[in-house]
Amino acid sequence: MEKVPPSFLGARGGVEDDGVSPGGGGRVNTGSPPPHTHTSFFLKIKRSELNLSLGSPSLREDRHAFKMKKFNFRKVLDGLTASSPGSGSSSGSNSGGGSGSVHPGGTVLREEIQETLTSEYFHICKTVRHGFPYQPTALAFDPVQKTLAIGTRTGAIRILGRPGVDCYCQHESGAAVLQLQFLINEGALVSASSDDTLHLWNLRQKRPAILHSLKFNRERITYCHLPFQSKWLYVGTERGNTHIVNIESFILSGYVIMWNKAIELSTKTHPGPVVHLSDSPRDEGKLLIGYENGTVVFWDLKSKRAELRLYYDEAIHSIDWHHEGKQFMCSHSDGSLTLWNLKSPSRPFQTTIPHGKSQKEGRKSESCKPILKVEYKTCRNSEPFIIFSGGLSYDKACRRPSLTIMHGKAITVLEMDHPIVEFLTLCETPYPNEFQEPYAVVVLLEKDLIVVDLTQSNFPIFENPYPMDIHESPVTCTAYFADCPPDLILVLYSIGVKHKKQGYSNKEWPITGGAWNLGTQTYPEIIITGHADGSIKFWDASAITLQMLYKLKTSKVFEKQKVGEGKQTCEIVEEDPYAIQMIYWCPESRIFCVSGVSAYVIIYKFSRHEITAEIVSLEVRLQYDVEDIITPEPETSPPFPDLSSQLPSSRSLSGSTNTVASEGVAKDSIPCLNVKTRPVRMPPGYQAELVIQLVWMDGEPPQQITSLAVSSAYGIVAFGNCNGLAVVDFIQKTVLLSMGTIDLYRSSDLYQRQPRSPRKNKQFIADPGMISPPFTLDYFSLFPLPAADAGVLACSKDNFCMRGLSNFYPDLTKRIRTSYQSLTELNDSPVPLELERCKSPTSDHVNGHCTSPTSQSCSSGKRLSNADVSKVNRWGPGKPPFRKAQSAACMEISLPVTTEESRENLYNRSRSSSISSIDKDSKEAITALYFMESFARKNDSTVSPCLFVGTSLGMVLIISLNLPSADEQRFTEPVMVLPSGTFLSLKGPVLTFSCMDRTGGLMHPPYEVWKDPNNIDENEKSWRRKLVMNFPSPSQEIGDHQYTIICSEKQAKVFSLPSQTCLYVHNITETSFILRADVVVMCNSACLACFCANGHIMIMSLPSLRPMLDVNYLPLTDMRIARTFCFTNEGQALYLVSPTEIQRLTYSQEMCDNLQDMLGDLFTPIETPEAQNRGFLKGLFGGSGQTFDREELFGEASAGKASRSLAQHIPGPGGIEGMKGAAGGVMGELTRARIALDERGQRLGELEEKTAGMMTSAEAFSKHAHELMLKYKDKKWYQF
Repeated sequence: MEKVPPSFLGARGGVEDDGVSPGGGGRVNTGSPPPHTHTSFFLKIKRSELNLSLGSPSLREDRHAFKMKKFNFRKVLDGLTASSPGSGSSSGSNSGGGSGSVHPGGTVLREEIQETLTSEYFHICKTVRHGFPYQPTALAFDPVQKTLAIGTRTGAIRILGRPGVDCYCQHESGAAVLQLQFLINEGALVSASSDDTLHLWNLRQKRPAILHSLKFNRERITYCHLPFQSKWLYVGTERGNTHIVNIESFILSGYVIMWNKAIELSTKTHPGPVVHLSDSPRDEGKLLIGYENGTVVFWDLKSKRAELRLYYDEAIHSIDWHHEGKQFMCSHSDGSLTLWNLKSPSRPFQTTIPHGKSQKEGRKSESCKPILKVEYKTCRNSEPFIIFSGGLSYDKACRRPSLTIMHGKAITVLEMDHPIVEFLTLCETPYPNEFQEPYAVVVLLEKDLIVVDLTQSNFPIFENPYPMDIHESPVTCTAYFADCPPDLILVLYSIGVKHKKQGYSNKEWPITGGAWNLGTQTYPEIIITGHADGSIKFWDASAITLQMLYKLKTSKVFEKQKVGEGKQTCEIVEEDPYAIQMIYWCPESRIFCVSGVSAYVIIYKFSRHEITAEIVSLEVRLQYDVEDIITPEPETSPPFPDLSSQLPSSRSLSGSTNTVASEGVAKDSIPCLNVKTRPVRMPPGYQAELVIQLVWMDGEPPQQITSLAVSSAYGIVAFGNCNGLAVVDFIQKTVLLSMGTIDLYRSSDLYQRQPRSPRKNKQFIADPGMISPPFTLDYFSLFPLPAADAGVLACSKDNFCMRGLSNFYPDLTKRIRTSYQSLTELNDSPVPLELERCKSPTSDHVNGHCTSPTSQSCSSGKRLSNADVSKVNRWGPGKPPFRKAQSAACMEISLPVTTEESRENLYNRSRSSSISSIDKDSKEAITALYFMESFARKNDSTVSPCLFVGTSLGMVLIISLNLPSADEQRFTEPVMVLPSGTFLSLKGPVLTFSCMDRTGGLMHPPYEVWKDPNNIDENEKSWRRKLVMNFPSPSQEIGDHQYTIICSEKQAKVFSLPSQTCLYVHNITETSFILRADVVVMCNSACLACFCANGHIMIMSLPSLRPMLDVNYLPLTDMRIARTFCFTNEGQALYLVSPTEIQRLTYSQEMCDNLQDMLGDLFTPIETPEAQNRGFLKGLFGGSGQTFDREELFGEASAGKASRSLAQHIPGPGGIEGMKGAAGGVMGELTRARIALDERGQRLGELEEKTAGMMTSAEAFSKHAHELMLKYKDKKWYQF
């Protein structure tokens, strides 16, 4: 665009001074076209704008405007500090804070909003991770601190204590955790990972850090053992050798037990890897080494020789001692348990196969599955406990994984829902040479964590206080609400507690380590998760904790699918037909709405009373059949459009007479699921108010819903898909609007649809007075343009018509994907649909290009040709191209972009609206909906109920809602819904809307105050609806009263209403696209938060759209992130980081600063219990364990140094942090003061007196730090 010469501005009188704030640019008002002396220049601008590109979104959005900026030094600084080079975005000529804008014919905004947010308010950091550790591999327990540690295959460690104490830490290498060992009551943890590295973690700080690492170069680690109150760690390797590591220095000792010295010289085979290491409870100077091939060596550490060797035919999996140190038990690969006595090592003292069938005398018992682990725990007043996993008979192939508890003669088998990874027995004492007195068993399963109570004969399990069941059914969507009404948590909990499972142990949860307090954060938070089985879970997420409040099962409104009904309903969605796709919740009115993968919408109302009632349902026909008009088939297509296919169909399913088409006949007017027709008992809580279902049409299944919005104040729900938009009155239970997307662009309903019964047969109406089919319409008679714009676009009438044609020619060679997937792939070659159907919903890897979550290909709905019928026959008659409900928790996607063509397909599918080339890939789907009191038409004087509709082509349409004025008439008088003719445009599919008043305050949509609909005690007066309406702030001035914020996948715009002037534009990204955008409140000010597919999190102030934050946080690697990422108020956000875990993060600097106080303490000072008095005789004859000195034996003085090539010591980054955490108090403050003084001293070198003072302070600090180090060293703490 050409720049405006100075003479042009001079002719118009220059810039108006509207009293804007300092730093706010003045706005130039051109008013009408300039005088005749400059008219030619004005037309020149218009022509150049037209000649550039009529299809360019950046020019189309402001084709009648041009911008100029007023220089302001403050704004220059703001632009420099708020720049975001990583996002690849540009603000455009009319973006930025307070930049001046020229709006011909528009109203000048006379108030400049003072934005209070600055970049100092924002910072990204992770807060806490909830859920079950994904792919667990290891387990450890500190019996004194009573904390539990779980290691995973991804290198993560979760440390759990009392409720509220939940810490996540991660190995940088990402290697799987093989084993975990607590330094009991020392506040430290040793982890062994699959990359043959040992790590020492400091747990005396709220965020654990690695103090030391030791990398083995030539041997692979297989087993570790750390004796109680010892600083020497035994490490077994795959070669059969045993090394010893000093925990304090993390350096290898020169003492090594070589495998060839441990076994007999006559042995010709290698014993295999070390599978067990433990010192004798009777004598600490004796080490028991178990090898995989069945060899057990009793090694004397002092004499450096094998005292005993034991051999067994079967491989060994685990070993455990009797507390007296005279016997030990082994588990083997044939399902047997062997008990060995040190006095007779030649053969086992006892051999049993617990689950083997008894055989005749002289014959060996039948082999069973391997016993992977056994624990042998003694009791003072009862028989010992023998607990093991596995060992079941092979003839019971379908039997579930089990844990067997043998107590005396009683054998109890506890069947588990998932395979057992590891288990530990919790005992009263940490000393291995005392009666163990077991009281519980912690069982780590692949997808669950349970604790069994051993003190009761029926072995009940403890109620788990951690949110370990998030993944009970795969999570498909999430919603996050911060600072919601405080009474909601108590109400939901009181309802949900009544439905909790029974039969738990009556004892307290045994894992009680650490300490946690509420902290300074007091506002309530609620997280809602939708699942593949149709269930909804409400979670209390206040104060970085997570506790389930209430569970709702949406599948209860539908009939169960029987085996004989396969051809009726279950063919439509192969599996998971109830999977939740979208969630909409109004906390103030307690209206709850969900949409499912089977193209249904359910509206719930909250009640504290139980009722029994019939479920009302509506059926809606939502068809996009323009293709049949454009490409008619002479033998089958009528000369006029099928109007009945566009009529709304509504009826109650009570007494439904649905019929299923026979084989070979296309299905029509049947829903995917059957709603229950009998009265249903609804317990207190959320009760179904209305079920809305899209139906089959002409053998085509309904397209899945892509957008959803509910207004409790209006009593209206709106939803859309790639075919069109439906608006339903859930108060009167009627369909108000069911219209294809192309019809929404008309200023009135051209077809004059009238409601009629769906039971009537289709009729093709040929009315001579009816307007001709859409492809012959004069689009300029349907889209009235302003006078100034009409002349500009007069020459582009043909191009403008092509916009409507862009959806009429879908490319059938493109891969058709359902809109349930957030991210789709582009593939030029057809994909067999059998492959589509056989993909698992919980293990899908979507290969191909990552595209927009809203610009996707949808089924066209057109009649199939003969060639296409053969594709359908591969599924069978009537089977649709539906996939199993994709779990957002489990789908992954790669992002290859190798050629320019793929890059264009990847990022340019989201094309905007008015003027575009023919789009052969997709229809124009409804992607965003928003109810608001706003200005439906340009220059309206008053606000009215409106529905904002955003599409996948970047168009925004405003639907006008005409509601009855009196409250009593709302239940009887009809509601009028009509497109207003107002259109706005953006680049890319529309994602979200929001509104602000002229003072910059965020306007919330109107809502109805909640009242119990089933409360019979209230009188008729109290039944009157109480509405809370949010109108723009009143003003006596004539001008705009409202800002509308619209964000698409590419850019954000702020419009001023009712003039519909575009005030600010920010092109957020050019090389990627936005996955999630939300307008949130931060420090009592509104801002726009965006998460981009390239991993960037961006925050922009409102309404100026100035960038506040741009951080490359998390690259998009799988589908679950795209489906579950969401922002909320007060700087909070979350996403599903794994199929079983929710990761919460904050973008608030204040919360980052206070996070340390909100986290729990993993270590609390506890006195180690004293060992029991062994007595004189036991001390005299019980062995020499108490006088064993490992330091003398393993130290460098006696054992020498280990080979440097064997292992490499790596200092950890947590050493300094550990020093700071241990110092604490005054010393910690002195440390921080010294650092601060040192930094300032570099800038103030001329102040010699202050420099001398700092030196004195540094010397004092060094002295105190040295004393502190000696103090902790005497207490067996680490070397720093």
